[in-house]
Amino acid sequence: MRESIPCSPPPWPASGPVSPRPSMSTTIPLTPPSLPGDPARRPHSEGRERQAPLTDLLAGRPVGIVGLGLIGGSLGLDLQAAGLEVRALVHREATAERARQRRLASVVSTEASVLEDCALVVLALPLDRLLDPDPALLRALPAAAVLTDVGSVKQPVVERWQGLLSQVGRGEQVGRFVASHPMAGTAQAGVEAGVAGLFQARPWVATPDKRTAHGALALVEALANAVGARWLTCDAADHDQAVAWISHLPVLVGAALLQAADQGSSAAGLGDLARALASSGFADTTRVGGGNPELGTLMARCNRKALLACLDGYQEAIGTLQELVRSKRWQDLAGALEAAQQLRPDFLMAPADGAPPAP
Repeated sequence: MRESIPCSPPPWPASGPVSPRPSMSTTIPLTPPSLPGDPARRPHSEGRERQAPLTDLLAGRPVGIVGLGLIGGSLGLDLQAAGLEVRALVHREATAERARQRRLASVVSTEASVLEDCALVVLALPLDRLLDPDPALLRALPAAAVLTDVGSVKQPVVERWQGLLSQVGRGEQVGRFVASHPMAGTAQAGVEAGVAGLFQARPWVATPDKRTAHGALALVEALANAVGARWLTCDAADHDQAVAWISHLPVLVGAALLQAADQGSSAAGLGDLARALASSGFADTTRVGGGNPELGTLMARCNRKALLACLDGYQEAIGTLQELVRSKRWQDLAGALEAAQQLRPDFLMAPADGAPPAP
């Protein structure tokens, strides 16, 4: 049973149902994708036909973005640079005005009608508001549009949105909801955070299932390609376990290192010496730990089970290294560090063909 995520999101502007554009429902065929074997138990990006560019698939219709924080704002900048019309819905007029000044979208509004006629709508919302959306936001979404999100946890999002769309009488749109996650970010947040080129050469993963429409998946893939991302797909549960190791765990590890360095140097009476000596190595190791606290907390809440398992594994690994140092087994320690050195490139270097590293 999914852990409940309590939240009190601000209300979205009220709006009645949006009439679907007749051609859209025929443009996006409601046929599930052919995924090899068990639906994406492993990541895959190979063996597909060459995808049509986003401009062709949209046929002149705009892309909608809900939320203009780091991901939404960066996406708006890149899509406009690619010659696409971008319409953005935000909650506060002050946010809308600053977004217009920064030209984060072609049109920015607090009125839900801004999303009308959008062929694709990206839900660039924090996880709590994504998992507990205001009913007015659901009414604002064009009934015939393809929907995708950018949340860092996927299984709860898939379950929640498939259920929500069915509950509000949009069962057909379930096939056009494509859960996805661009693996890119900075320590910044809010309307000032969006930057051009954020997604270039970074992974953008989708988690389709047997209900996902071919055309919907192709449209989201074209979106990722349009901003220079590296596309792959996998099972939603597998995604959540993988990102717990490589994204969510590092946030807590970095935070723990910062706290340990602060408390340890103070207890040793070093004053500001440790801070004065901190350089690129410490900065690299603690970057995500010193990032957005709200995002880190939401990731932990929404992916708690997988993250706890990762923390157990990390503590075991730290304990092993600690014992090697305690017992002065320097040769064994050198072997462990050499093994880590050899592992690192596999996690950081994308294969030339865009496929993920072999398992």
